[in-house]
This record gives sequence, C-alpha cells and structure tokens, in this order.
Amino acid sequence: MPEKAVLVVSFGTTHLDTLEKTIQPIEWDIAGQMPGRVQRRAFTSGMILRRLSERGLDIDDVPKALERLAEEGCTDVVLQPTHIMNGDEFDKLCAQAEPWRARFDRMALGRPLLTTLEDYRALSAALTELLPEAEAGTAHVFMGHGTEHYANAAYCQLEYMLHDGGRTDVLLGTVEGYPGLEEVLRRLDERQAVKNVVLYPLMVVAGDHAKNDLAGDEPESWRSQLTERGYQVSCSLRGLGEYPQIRALFVRHALAAAEENG
Repeated sequence: MPEKAVLVVSFGTTHLDTLEKTIQPIEWDIAGQMPGRVQRRAFTSGMILRRLSERGLDIDDVPKALERLAEEGCTDVVLQPTHIMNGDEFDKLCAQAEPWRARFDRMALGRPLLTTLEDYRALSAALTELLPEAEAGTAHVFMGHGTEHYANAAYCQLEYMLHDGGRTDVLLGTVEGYPGLEEVLRRLDERQAVKNVVLYPLMVVAGDHAKNDLAGDEPESWRSQLTERGYQVSCSLRGLGEYPQIRALFVRHALAAAEENG
C-alpha cells in the first residue's frame, strides 16, 4: 500500500499518439525524481474522460483518483498539474481536491507551469533554447489555448519577456483569448521584412487545436490564413510535453510542493 503518492493531473486528450509523447513523459519524469512516491494519473476534462471511456479507456478524474489513494492507505499526496496557467482548469482541480484534504495527513498542490515570475523566466529561457537562432525574415508564432479567465494575461507577459530577452521574432496568440489571430496578423504586418512564419502549439499536448486550428487544411486554420496572406508557412506540431527542458519545469514544481509540505 502506498504511503506517499504523486498524482499528475492533466486536462487530458483523446489523441493517444500525443498523450504518449507528452503527458506520459511528464508523468515518468516526475515519478523518476520522486522515487518514494507511487505515481498516478487524473484528467480534469469531463468531455475527454467520457470520450475515452466510450473507447474502452477509463482514466480517473481527481475525486476518483484521490478516493483510490485514500482507500489504499496513502497518507501523503502531491497533486502536480500539467496545466500551463492558473486558469479555470486549475481552479477546478483545487475545488475538486479540497474536500479530500482531511482524508490525508498531508496534501500538497504543485504549481502550474506559469505561476511565479521565475516560472516565466524559466519557460522563456527554455523556449529560447529550443528555437533556432533568430533570422531576418522569419517569425515564430506560438498558439496558446486562451481563456476568459484573468489568468489569460500570462500569454502577454510571456511574449513580453521573450521580447525583452531579444526574441522579438516570437509572437504569441490564442484560439479563445487575447491576443487572437487578428492581433498576430497585425503584428506580422508591422514586421514588413517577415516572409516566413513557423507555427507551434503553446500547449502541453498537440491535439485538436494543434492539428486542426493551427495546422489544418480548413480555410479558418492559422496556417491557411497566413498562407492566404502570402507568407511561407511551416508547422512544428510538438506539444510542450515533448521537450525535456519543459518537462523539467513541471518536475521542479512537484518537488517544491513535496518539500514545502514536509
């Protein structure tokens, strides 16, 4: 019976190919650095959990995962989200976990990827390391999910920090928040020398948004709209979870949560 556990909590994905390349390696990296804890998985998206269950793959939500651990005799649990920001899904995680706090001697919540100023510096440095050298005529555009939650300001802060670090060739946009594609297009137009655009998902997994909204063949996709405006467009469809440098940031947060709570 596990006395200590780390529950890695993700929004989830129905794309098993990207799950194996992104969420699973994050879980493995965290487990590898926390050998005294059994590692478990939970997803927060009810829609994704239902779709996976219809396909015969049952994954726990947060309450079910915590119930299992409590029944198994776990007394100390760290919940580490793979969420990028402290938005709706992290709020949901906190609300779902809180009623279970009394069932454990200790329950600690790790931080999403972008929480403290140091987190922004770390992610900015990781992205800079992963990108090719800046080149005149080329812009690198990241697509985030975006949200109506006030945490959406994280995208603007991250872009500002990248620019402060000298990467003014990097732009951030979102599918469902600000800045959107309209703002990205305007900023590209302001950079009159830019002829080539490389698109990337700023998401842990490269699922529906990356494959369809970003790189899809439909006229509404970012790739199609940029191509229509005369840019030479290429896409790098790798979720953030595929990069060891970024997985290491989630590991750091999980270890910090465990240490802060004894």
